[in-house]
Amino acid sequence: MGRQRERRETAGTDGGPVPGIHTIDTGTCELVHDRFNPNGWVLHINGVPSSHIDLTDPARLDFEYMRWISSLVTSQWPSTFRLRALHLGGGACSLARSFAVTFPDARQVVVELDGALAGLVREWFDLPRAPLLRIRVGEARKVTEALSASSRDLIIRDVFAGSRTPAPLTTVEFVEHAKRVLDAAGVYVVNCGDSPDLGMARREAATISAAFTHTVIIADPAMLKGRRYGNVILAGSDAPLGEDPGLARELLGGGVPAHLWRDAQVTRFISGAAVLTD
Repeated sequence: MGRQRERRETAGTDGGPVPGIHTIDTGTCELVHDRFNPNGWVLHINGVPSSHIDLTDPARLDFEYMRWISSLVTSQWPSTFRLRALHLGGGACSLARSFAVTFPDARQVVVELDGALAGLVREWFDLPRAPLLRIRVGEARKVTEALSASSRDLIIRDVFAGSRTPAPLTTVEFVEHAKRVLDAAGVYVVNCGDSPDLGMARREAATISAAFTHTVIIADPAMLKGRRYGNVILAGSDAPLGEDPGLARELLGGGVPAHLWRDAQVTRFISGAAVLTD
């Protein structure tokens, strides 16, 4: 049954958003209308805001960390590139939906542990159909380990159990699996949620740096100074990463300005941090 479920792809009926609390396999989700945007919806999973969707503008990303990821990805490849993307962690498929617009020829797979949630998302939101976008129900590490080598250009890990990413998805062994699945110029991106001490962000950055030639960090200044809990975006690649001069300017120009740290700054940031292992 478990293996069948991991291979299952949701079909959906496009019934439109249904506000309220819904039972899913891992607890509950709540779909709430965005009171500031008549076309917007916010998905909460077990009480935690997970995704925002604008029904009329798929490219719109209201969550800052998703905008940072999008800026990094669009600086790395032209819109004409036939992007092969793997999203670990589904939610409402906000990033995948956005990339379907910015990379019209993209082929994307979203891995979501919760089959009931995946089905609801297909029903509620106008998601591209396979082969443009497939939702695969399964556990992120198992799915990644089963994929063919060099079969993806981009892997985005955005998986949380509560406020933390499950430990098996943070280790150097898992990062090596992700690297194997990536093309030689592929990019591995993670959303790390951390406390002001930034201990986990340092260890995750050290872990990614141990596997890839280049590592970048994107976060707002208050987060990087250890003043609050929040999101830190980490990315690794064997190809040059974050070199587009327009990227740093774009990150500084958002609603929540973010800094871009590249190799030398990352090396200072991770000094003394231990690599995470199984």
